[in-house]
Amino acid sequence: MELRFRQIHLDFHTCEHLPDIGNNFDAEEFADTLQAAGVDSITCFARCHHGWLYYPSKRYPEKIHPQLKNQNLLPEMIEACHRRGIRIPIYITVQWDEQIRREHTDWRVMDANGKVGDGPYTDSFYQDLCVNSPYRDYLKDITDEILQTMPVDGLFFDIVSPRDCSCRYCLEAMAQQGIDAYDPAQRQAFAQQTIDAFKLDMSAFIRHQNKDCSIFYNGSHINPSIRSSLSAYTHFELESLPSGSWGYLHFPLVMRYARTLGLDCLAHTGKFHTEWGDFHSFKNREALEYECFHMLALGAKCLIGDQLEPCGKLSQPVYDLIGSVYHQVQQKEPWCSGANAVTEIGVLAPRGFYSGSHLHLPDSLLGTVKMLEDRSYQFDILDECSDFQSYKVLILPDEVAIDSTLEEKLNRYTAQGGAVLVSFESGLSADGKSMRFVPAQPLPQQTTDLDGNPVRGKFYVSNNYADYLIPKGDIGKGLPETEHVMYAKGLEVQAAAGSDVLLSAVTSYFNRNWRRFCSHRQTPSSGKISYDAVIRRDNVIYFAHPIFKIYNERGAKWCKTLVYNALDMLLSRPLVSHGGPTTLHLYLNQQSDKSRYVLHALHYIPLHKSTIDIIEDIIDLYQIPIEVAVSEKIKQVTCVPDGTLLSFEQVNGILRFTLPKLHGHEMLEIAYE
Repeated sequence: MELRFRQIHLDFHTCEHLPDIGNNFDAEEFADTLQAAGVDSITCFARCHHGWLYYPSKRYPEKIHPQLKNQNLLPEMIEACHRRGIRIPIYITVQWDEQIRREHTDWRVMDANGKVGDGPYTDSFYQDLCVNSPYRDYLKDITDEILQTMPVDGLFFDIVSPRDCSCRYCLEAMAQQGIDAYDPAQRQAFAQQTIDAFKLDMSAFIRHQNKDCSIFYNGSHINPSIRSSLSAYTHFELESLPSGSWGYLHFPLVMRYARTLGLDCLAHTGKFHTEWGDFHSFKNREALEYECFHMLALGAKCLIGDQLEPCGKLSQPVYDLIGSVYHQVQQKEPWCSGANAVTEIGVLAPRGFYSGSHLHLPDSLLGTVKMLEDRSYQFDILDECSDFQSYKVLILPDEVAIDSTLEEKLNRYTAQGGAVLVSFESGLSADGKSMRFVPAQPLPQQTTDLDGNPVRGKFYVSNNYADYLIPKGDIGKGLPETEHVMYAKGLEVQAAAGSDVLLSAVTSYFNRNWRRFCSHRQTPSSGKISYDAVIRRDNVIYFAHPIFKIYNERGAKWCKTLVYNALDMLLSRPLVSHGGPTTLHLYLNQQSDKSRYVLHALHYIPLHKSTIDIIEDIIDLYQIPIEVAVSEKIKQVTCVPDGTLLSFEQVNGILRFTLPKLHGHEMLEIAYE
């Protein structure tokens, strides 16, 4: 299904201690406010995290919010919005429900130590319920009633993630399947199996009654574990409030993965200054523009989160703000509908991305995204099941496990002309004694600390085990031929036969510890070579250091330069390049049915202030030279939607033009014959 572009997710987690719930709700005013703001879809609440219902339930009348003045709140929202052509998916909470948690203590998730949630004195509903318990039947009954009594455009199930649970229902199920519940790894695998089974079962249940409604299960993150339940989804929604705990890197990283899975994507941000439930706060308009235009540039539809105030009246200033952005989105939609990303690089995600949450993205992957975005490379995030053949270069950053199947796949890829940039422990065997695919072998002796623990890839306050690279040749282009510190020690390797050593690691005089140290930080270079650090064999380049982690952790520009140089050696030329600053990011999409490319240019600079990332200002850029590698004969380059034509030249497949001015976001239509 194709999603709509201008959506709202309307929370209403409202406790029983507030009076006069929905007292000022007026269905016509509600829908008029949305329509005036350009909203074309809004997810509204049937059941909230406090456990209350907001429709006239016949099966569970005791669960209707006790202070709700109008029990037809949700049905009236649906009816008024449908008259205006506004779509309404319905929200149902899953693993959080304050009322059920109190009433059914045996339905709670229990950890391996017998602990249930955060105890009785917690001030939140963040205490999980187990979908292996009879609670699943309750969820189905609620869902069935909604399907039977209201028109359902879609269903949004919230808080649906694997939980390591040792409740009696999970223990019984594990015993029946011969799973060793005492083994954390087996329990975690069972947790994934449980949540997959729940999603597949629930979607099948829904489809018996409604063949067309959209279905999404929200776990605040999309990662490769979703493949095992992919058929349960109609689309993806990427919850990612950058001024909250997600930050500004989460959305572009996860979207670059999600868009490869074949479903339409919707991206969540919020009107909140921080995140959900931040009442009476406002996102800076500049930030909201960037977040929505970034969604469009990466191929997602837009969604802005809001929370209805207890009185039931939408805040007019909030929808003035949303409307100021959504009316711009509406003008841009014709150049975004049906557009597909054009990419040249595939980044193979480390295992940490497979099971990690939005709070624990792998440092190596974060560093890779930062580097590639800063040079406007066009790239996707992949997993081992992805098709590699459409990419000119694959990057395996720092810690990608390579088994025999993946090794064979990589060998086929390189045999057909593909190039690979690989680093640090990617390909290292479990015992650390050999490597798959990589043109290097670990040395028998690896540096350890005074307790005998390996130090490679670890960061120390004083950089105790740092060593150095002396850039030279093509790999060192743009850097002075002198020592450059690598803040974490690499995997100490020797190049395999038939390989070329591009750079060697230079050791310090000694490793820093309590017995001997020099100055405030790492010991200086001794000038002595210690191991092979950058190795090339044919179209594979290997960095022995965790170069992507180092960049993410310490922001060393020379690490980024070395990677760029390696990519220059592996790529004939990038798809897109520009003469602006690294804060300018370009995104290339294609609308094949309209015979055009659409190039998005964004220039917004997030600021980190204490614990929050924000955008306050737009800094204009002028006279930006841009190059795009395209094989088609270009007819016209136009700034859209305003229609300004730009002069251009096309020589040997390279399109060149100058963007006169960039104020935040610009789209360039590149029409071809």
